[in-house]
Amino acid sequence: MESVLELKDVSYAYPGHNAPAIEALSVGFPAHSFTAIVGPSGGGKSTVLKLLAGLIPPQTGEMHTDGRISMVFQSGALLPWKTAEENVALGLMNAGFSEHEQFAKARAALGEVGMAQFARELPRDLSGGQRQRVGIARALVTDPDILLMDEPFSALDVETAERLHREVLSLWQRRSLTVILVSHSLEEAVLLAQSVLVMKAGSLKKFVPVTLPYPRHLETRTMHIANEIRLLIHERDRV
Repeated sequence: MESVLELKDVSYAYPGHNAPAIEALSVGFPAHSFTAIVGPSGGGKSTVLKLLAGLIPPQTGEMHTDGRISMVFQSGALLPWKTAEENVALGLMNAGFSEHEQFAKARAALGEVGMAQFARELPRDLSGGQRQRVGIARALVTDPDILLMDEPFSALDVETAERLHREVLSLWQRRSLTVILVSHSLEEAVLLAQSVLVMKAGSLKKFVPVTLPYPRHLETRTMHIANEIRLLIHERDRV
């Protein structure tokens, strides 16, 4: 299947670091797929997401994309002095819409994530799950083809995270999105994704397919796949 987002032989090193964060990475993401990226701290997964989002440029290699990209950050990343609808409307700045159109689209996006009644609330008056829904609405308001998600559920309690898992899966299927999720939770990755990209020391260690039907639950089959990935991450590389 043709990729809508692709890195070809991409490397990136942060200033002051001896080892590259990403080295000669080539990976593609098919249209309408759901991919999770996992790995140890410092393994390169967040750098991959920054490259895909265009937040940092490849130092070597190339990136190709065929579609509009939006990103959901940890904990919503909302401006505390702006209301929910104002935060969502920020996604449409410089997009050529009138102020009336921006807020109409913002309210529609909030409605899609069940937050229409909280449009005038400030972030301080929202729960963690509600703030993350506003962050998702801000990403959706631009009508993206590709949705990048940077550990969006890591700060949430288990029940809220599980509810948002179901909602994100529904959005992915309903909008035919291509979703790329960075997660520190292997169980979460297996519950959500069609394939899991395992990163280690700046390189792609393995693509693990997850062919279980949806909806998925934490049970023997999902835990078995998560444990297989855990072993991949912790095994010592051959010298």
